[in-house]
Parts: sequence; C-alpha cells; structure tokens
Amino acid sequence: MPSYLESAVEIAREASALLRDFAGRHIGFELKGEHDLVTAADRASEKLIVERLRALYPSHAILGEEGGERAGSSEFCWYVDPLDGTTNFAHGFPMYNVSIGLERAGELIAGVVADPVRGEVFTAERGSGAFFNGERIRVSKVKRVEDALAGTGFPSRRRHQNVNVHFFYQISMLTHGVRRAGAAALDLAYIACGRLDLFWEFSLNPWDVAAGILLIREDGGVCTDMRGDPLDLRGPHVLADNGLVHEETLAVFADIFAGQYRHSLPELQG
Repeated sequence: MPSYLESAVEIAREASALLRDFAGRHIGFELKGEHDLVTAADRASEKLIVERLRALYPSHAILGEEGGERAGSSEFCWYVDPLDGTTNFAHGFPMYNVSIGLERAGELIAGVVADPVRGEVFTAERGSGAFFNGERIRVSKVKRVEDALAGTGFPSRRRHQNVNVHFFYQISMLTHGVRRAGAAALDLAYIACGRLDLFWEFSLNPWDVAAGILLIREDGGVCTDMRGDPLDLRGPHVLADNGLVHEETLAVFADIFAGQYRHSLPELQG
C-alpha cells in the first residue's frame, strides 16, 4: 500500500488533471457570500479527492472547503482544498492549486501543493524534508526584512472589516515589495522553495495552510501567528518565513498592532 504522502500526491495529480480539463472552458460560478466564488471545478475536484481518500482510508476524518467536515473514527484528519484560488480560476488568472495535508493526533505529517498550470508539485513528509518535483528544496537565505520579497492575501468578502491594509502598506515600504497572488497554499510553497521570503495573512482556514506549513517547517523555515505565538491552524492569523527574518518581522508587526507606523501614507496631490 502506498504511503500517506504517495497517496496524497497521486490524488492531487488526478485533481490537477481535472482542473486543467475544466480550464479554458466557460466556467460558471455561484456566490457563496457577497464575493466568494464557488465553481463547478471546485465541487468536482473535492468530490474526486474525497472519494479517493474515503476508498483508501475509510476511518480518517476529512475537512474540506466545499463539503464541510466528514467525521472519522481515527486520529487522522485530512485537510483538503480542492481549488485554492477559486476567484483566480473563475477569471482565468493562472494562480491556483490543489492542497492536501494530513494531520495525525494534532501533528502535521504529510502535505502536497500541486499547481496544475505549471505542473509544479511541492511535497513534504514529517522528518524527511520538502521537495519540488522530486528535488530537495530550501527556504531562502535572506537575512533582512528590507531585502525580502513578501506575500500576503485579502479575503474575498468582508474586506472592509480586514485590517491587513495597514500591514500591507508598511511591509510594502520596508521590503522589496509584497505580492498578492490570491492562492495562499502556493504562497506558502513559494516560501518553502525560496521564491518568497515571508508571508502573512489573516483569517485563513486549516485547509488553506496545512500542507504549506509542513513544507516550510521541513525546509527549516518558521511558522507562527503574527504575534510570535505557536501557530493554531484555526487561529486568526499566520506568519511564515525563512526563519532569518522572523524576529525582525514580528517587531514590525508589533508596532503595527500598537498603531505605531514607520511609514505614513503619502498625501494626495490634486
């Protein structure tokens, strides 16, 4: 029988192929909330993933974005995002992925993030390192926030209630820039392979981050919340980075949480 990671990779590849089949066609969508999109591809991808996991591991719990929680009798829980970056996908913007993570007794043990557009597959197994298309990867060696390239995201809905705009501006001014690609699992995978140096976001869900967090930790990176406390998959925010810029980033965040801004917004000139 294949290992948990081998099973997750095979299933993620199947789901990626399904998404590629959907891509290029006219994809109808509906609204879950005011702005949050659900496509036919979301539902088909999750159906495929859940059916495959159920067949292999019938006693395992599964927590998926579109289908809610499916109870199991074991200590294992799969976190499934069948299409991370739904809004991008619905608009034909090529930044989306399939993300599958496995937790055993509260500890992440396997994860895969698959990019159907570029054919990139990021994998990690606890204690065995992280890999990109089968090759070992490492986090970046950037040591200063001012030399970092950062990533973040904003919610599709209730943006007016999200405070991240304050963090976005301050980090934009302090770093080489902030990328906002709209697919959190890919952002985390990019931390793991050194394409990004730090990433933060508010109000993510366990299925958004489970696989990516394991990738980063297996590469020597660091994942906490934005105040430096141990990361809770169901917590209010996440900070992930290469470990070298972690303390400096936390110091910047502490200032912002306290309303102390290092850079003022420029005044509009009429």
